[in-house]
Amino acid sequence: MKVTCTGRRVSLKPSFVEKAEKRLAKLDKFFPEETQAQVTVTVEKSRQTVEITVYDNGITVRAEKTADQMEAALEDAADLLTRRLVKNRKRLSTKMTRAAEWPADPEPEETFEVIREKRFAVKPCTTEEAILQMNLLGHNFFMYRSMENDQIQVVYRRADGGYGVLIPLN
Repeated sequence: MKVTCTGRRVSLKPSFVEKAEKRLAKLDKFFPEETQAQVTVTVEKSRQTVEITVYDNGITVRAEKTADQMEAALEDAADLLTRRLVKNRKRLSTKMTRAAEWPADPEPEETFEVIREKRFAVKPCTTEEAILQMNLLGHNFFMYRSMENDQIQVVYRRADGGYGVLIPLN
């Protein structure tokens, strides 16, 4: 696995980068060698947040954890990533290269059950109008048709309090 480490508002020590590479090497049983992994460390006051994103064959797996120490956040995020992979291994087996070699599932796999299906007219609006509508509805996301490019887009509230927009490539 090819690991890239980045620090936001912090310079990463070579010892941390080495720990991250060593810790993510344990995930090699899930992925082929050419798999890309991105470790991003963000420091805000006394909080250290580690985000691990792994890209393989069109699948993106992400885990983020916050702790007082960078190393603890790295361990927690790597553990969460491993749990997600093992829990969903049957669903991912057709898409991921080395899924057949994964360890047995320690817990029964949950099924995805759609509780409610909702249909509604998607009206053209700007991103700002979509954020306003989302806030008025009290939702964490809102789907709309962009007035700028006539594409369906989704605006969402991020964990850090900001907003994000999902824009399809095609």
